Amino acid sequence: MADYILNEHNKEEFPPAHTAEHLLNQTMIRLFDCGRSYNAHVERKKSKMSFHLDHKPTRQEEKEIELRMNELIEEDLPVTFEFVTRDELPEKVSLDRLPDDASETIRLVRIGDYDVCPCIGRHVRSTSQIGRFELLGTNWDEQERSFRVRFKIVQ
Repeated sequence: MADYILNEHNKEEFPPAHTAEHLLNQTMIRLFDCGRSYNAHVERKKSKMSFHLDHKPTRQEEKEIELRMNELIEEDLPVTFEFVTRDELPEKVSLDRLPDDASETIRLVRIGDYDVCPCIGRHVRSTSQIGRFELLGTNWDEQERSFRVRFKIVQ
């Protein structure tokens, strides 16, 4: 398949951390029935992602996030890509975060059967290439109902 440039991309991701971002989004959705992060800063040294939740997670729930992330990484799930038109999007895939001028053809990133979302960033080929997910800390903002997860990827 030819290389398509669908949309301009002004970021050079660290593929292990960027792929972990996808896993963490889906893990939070499954654990807390929330949406994908509304604010993410994902970098090589450390990252942070924020989610709107209906309650402050317990210490046990925080440990469960780290446990599930490392289990998914160890599962060695394949990371694949497919190109679809907007009309061919899977039911649960949202285009809400794409820029207004995004192309008609969308690149979907799949991580096994665990997660799928539109993305034009760089990723590892399988989750075992991520390394270990280390939860550095969390913050809860009661007024905003916001939960921030700080983490790093250790290779």
